[in-house]
Amino acid sequence: MKAVHFGAGNIGRGFVGLILHDAGYELVFADVNAELIDALAASTSYDVHAVGENSSTRTVTGYRALNSGSDEDAVVAEIATAEIVTTAVGPNILKFVAPVIARAIEARDAALPPLTVMACENAINATDVLKGEIEGRVGDASALSKAVFANTAVDRIVPNQEPGHGLDVTVEDFFEWAIEETPFEGAPPVIPAAHFVPDLAPYIERKLFTVNTGHATVAYHGWVEGATTLADALAVPSVFTEVKAVLEETKALLVAKHEFDPATQEAYLEKNLVRFANPYLTDTPERVGRQPLRKISRHERFIGPAAELAERGLPTDALLRAVAAALRFDAPADPQSAELAGLLDTLTPEEFTAQVTGIEPGHPLRERLLETVRAAVAFRSPEE
Repeated sequence: MKAVHFGAGNIGRGFVGLILHDAGYELVFADVNAELIDALAASTSYDVHAVGENSSTRTVTGYRALNSGSDEDAVVAEIATAEIVTTAVGPNILKFVAPVIARAIEARDAALPPLTVMACENAINATDVLKGEIEGRVGDASALSKAVFANTAVDRIVPNQEPGHGLDVTVEDFFEWAIEETPFEGAPPVIPAAHFVPDLAPYIERKLFTVNTGHATVAYHGWVEGATTLADALAVPSVFTEVKAVLEETKALLVAKHEFDPATQEAYLEKNLVRFANPYLTDTPERVGRQPLRKISRHERFIGPAAELAERGLPTDALLRAVAAALRFDAPADPQSAELAGLLDTLTPEEFTAQVTGIEPGHPLRERLLETVRAAVAFRSPEE
């Protein structure tokens, strides 16, 4: 069995690649980062250190690495004979890997079992997005019958790595990989550490609106408080209170929308508070808070649940306070921070709310969100 994985970064090596390796797949990494690919190609193994209550170290061996920018033909050939292709490149990069996968699908021998394609990204239905990009690039639509596309929900905190780690990766000890089973028609791929579910949507939203929303809330409130790590941020009583309040709001949505058992969701909420406070993960508000414009967009971790709560007449106070903290994020190393500041300075609050958050006039969240944006503008330009 062979799996080709796009994205040889920390998540690719420390999560998806590790699970595929442990499942018995011959693993091929593909990436455009020449330095990283060269290092992988010259190595024979790397270690994944899981830290937390159940610490462990796993060694990954037997992989190969290809530069998908300079050696695209070789990547196409690998995918054309693989069982699985996965991605962990970021939702905005899927359009760049789609042409390579499309070529491989067209080149694939029709006698082989269908290629399993899964985008393992922090986005809702990312595989559907990837499939849409691939569909527009195949010359013969019938070639798509040689692939099966399945959405997934992935969950593992992988912080920036300390200098000198080389290819080794430190990750948290918790992980979850949920895959929709319906596309496989009873014959899913062999991935023992993943679990296959009949309806992925509740799991995707539970993860996005609990893990990602909570994680970003720690980052933005922690940034405002001047915390240097997420664990330090969560140790600040006011930050902990805000994070817990946000997760109680998203819990209310998940219970109302997907009929999760309230006690089960509360346990999941509490588990994630423990995860965010993991002292072994030296994650920072600057890393987790990067790309604030994406994170306050319409269907992302703050505005997405807040809009649905407002539509149900349920509270959104804590989520809007998290948005307010996000609007104060100004990490110099993050280009979106500067872009965010520029938009706040040049757009009216009404224009900013519509353009950045996608909330239009008439929506029940609109007026409260406008108040939040106006307050952010006032904070940036106090009266003399």
